[in-house]
Amino acid sequence: MIRNYIKIAWRNLHERKVFSFINILGLAIGFSSTFLIYLFLSHHLSFDSFHSNSDRIYRMVSEQHQDGIDFSPSVPPAFSNTFKENYDYAEKVAKIVYRFGFVMAVKNGATRAKFKHDVAFVEQDFFDIFNFPLLDGSNGVLLNAPNKAVITENIAKELFGTSDAVGKTFVLENDNTIQITGVLKNIPETSFLNREIFISFVNLQDFFGFAAGENWGGITTNLECYALLKPNQDITAIETALLELPKKHRPRSTNKHVYKLQPLSDVHVNPLYGGLNPVLLWIFTIIGLFLIAIACINFINISTAQAFYRSKEIGIRKVLGSVKSHLFWQFISEAFVLSFFSVAAGFLFAQVALPLFNELFQLQLSLRDLLNPGFFGFLLLLLALVSLVSGSYPGILMAKIIPVLALKGKLTQKDIGGQSTRKVLVVLQFSISIVLIAATIIISKQIDYAINTDLGFEKESIVMVNIPKEIDPIPLNGLKERFQGIPGVRNVAACLGSPGASDNSWSTNVKFGNRPNHEEFGVQAKIGDINYLKTFNIPLVAGRNFIKSDSPTEVLVNERFVEKMGFTSFDEVLGQKLEAAGGDVKATIVGLTKNFHDQSFTQDINPVFITPNTNWYGEIALKIDASNAKAILDQFDTTWSEAFSGYVFEYWFLDDRVAEQYATEQRYLSLSKVFSGLAIIIGCMGLYGLILFFVGQRKKEVGIRKVLGSDITSILNLFFVDFLKLMLIAGAIAIPFAWYFMELWLEGYAYRTEIRWWHFAVSILIVLTLTFITISYQTVKVALENPIKSLRTE
Repeated sequence: MIRNYIKIAWRNLHERKVFSFINILGLAIGFSSTFLIYLFLSHHLSFDSFHSNSDRIYRMVSEQHQDGIDFSPSVPPAFSNTFKENYDYAEKVAKIVYRFGFVMAVKNGATRAKFKHDVAFVEQDFFDIFNFPLLDGSNGVLLNAPNKAVITENIAKELFGTSDAVGKTFVLENDNTIQITGVLKNIPETSFLNREIFISFVNLQDFFGFAAGENWGGITTNLECYALLKPNQDITAIETALLELPKKHRPRSTNKHVYKLQPLSDVHVNPLYGGLNPVLLWIFTIIGLFLIAIACINFINISTAQAFYRSKEIGIRKVLGSVKSHLFWQFISEAFVLSFFSVAAGFLFAQVALPLFNELFQLQLSLRDLLNPGFFGFLLLLLALVSLVSGSYPGILMAKIIPVLALKGKLTQKDIGGQSTRKVLVVLQFSISIVLIAATIIISKQIDYAINTDLGFEKESIVMVNIPKEIDPIPLNGLKERFQGIPGVRNVAACLGSPGASDNSWSTNVKFGNRPNHEEFGVQAKIGDINYLKTFNIPLVAGRNFIKSDSPTEVLVNERFVEKMGFTSFDEVLGQKLEAAGGDVKATIVGLTKNFHDQSFTQDINPVFITPNTNWYGEIALKIDASNAKAILDQFDTTWSEAFSGYVFEYWFLDDRVAEQYATEQRYLSLSKVFSGLAIIIGCMGLYGLILFFVGQRKKEVGIRKVLGSDITSILNLFFVDFLKLMLIAGAIAIPFAWYFMELWLEGYAYRTEIRWWHFAVSILIVLTLTFITISYQTVKVALENPIKSLRTE
């Protein structure tokens, strides 16, 4: 029986090639999108699951309670040893500290090859907590002594030309000779760890004394602490026990810490601590379901529309003894055969699209990753579900046909039914398309708003250059002067980082005036020399700039600082003392700047102070003439090489760094555009199938109307008006949904664009235009035919 169902299904699909092609193509696009989304979700949900005890690995994180709650993926440097020594919850505890842009030199004969990489300083137990396997031939991970390193196979080949690098050495930052004690297999892409060079933690003291020390005074997000807990631990009980630590070690701090344990499985998908927002994963899951649903709607609509032509076939089957269940399963079989071919085509489409998908999200996914029992189970379930959804309603509808009327040829579309259902499905189909288009427009406007709105500081034509960590004031000033002397360089400033979009974000507590306690809010520290305001074009609104100095004796604050202090006049802060950074900054407030966006638009503007300190500079900012950028950059490189031959020259443009803050949104926007386009394409293909059927069914009517004097416009209106009503209904349904979900999305931005009526009007207009084009093609073709051909049927 099943063989017979499939044989007849194949015959029917073969006889109606155009409609079969439309259905297969629509479903294939839906399946291919689903396969890519499945790959994407599997990738993000499998992060760090390869560790043998991943369910017992936790990251120690902090909630900082001031005037609000800030979430940090780190803890104070002293937390790790205190947790190990005073509590019995963990088998292993280890810290890892990330550092950026370190120079490594490797002897190559008489010369030295220079490389620049981000590195991590880790404690010995780190590689006992995590299962990052070593290559054969390594002597073991030995990082409990100074000047030792573990590197990945990729780095070994880059530095030494071979993975057999154990025992070899490199010079770190022109000072420390580091010996390789282990070579790791390349770290999987699905890991939180994005470093490939791991150096003994004891070496950190030379580069970042705060993180290497034992203090409770603050937190740096470059430091993370991980623990392998003993089996069957109560996390709530541990977090309750940890409440005593801030009381004991930070009793007078207004920045109240609460320490939490974050599961390893949560690290990648928790936006509070810098992970991916899982809402995005859910959104793309829903989009994948939408695309499949639209393709299923096409199948149902076309199948029910063709019921009139298959009525005699059904009538004969009933006369010969077929019961309703036989007819029902016949249509399920047709849907299954069609879905099977669609799956095969979907794999081909996915393979073609995968390189672009990988490039967009900077991944290395492969369809081979789908060759696992989980995916095959998902595929069988999806295939069964699509077959049932697509074939069940047409099967039920056909099974109701009265054989006498069918065989006498007196069956009408009204007798068959399904017209109302088709209209509902068309409305649903295009409601989904309008929602996707509107969402794409609004997301695009928000990202454009964030990137192109005035940030309160200059970002165009500013080049940021990393400077050596241990640079002294005299060579630094000499380098600045040489840069300033290059034609086309307008301003030069040394700084810790740019006003916004900087990796060197630093929040600290402050004491104001003669008040005995710290204020109950954190302040962003922006360290820069006397040219900082001029280079970034940050306006002063009161007071003056600080004097030229290598240490923080004078300081500027922004308007938000005044607001947070509760003052109404700028004069109330000018001349007052400010103490910050644990007493390292003790300065007089001499000026007030306008507010600028020190964070992305997802966050509010912070209170800020700006002060000089040569010991804390990490970058040089150069305002240049953009029309001659290449020549200027070449001269920068030459000047740098003359001044710091042992270091690698590295630069980037500040406007690019600002755009990178929204790189994730940009990627998802690009994919939203693609999926919206696919939804429209699938919908229009289904619409084309319906129009093809209806035009064929009403050829005689069109011929008679032409004989009676109707022109092409009136014939076009005959078909278009009904669909116009459905499109407008779809728009009315889609607008509230799109508005609601986009409002929810925009709530994640402290500074946001407004949702306008025209966003939805444009979405509906796009759908109407494409609908009109789709309908016009077949309608005009029939309207131009000689009416004699359509009337000469007997």
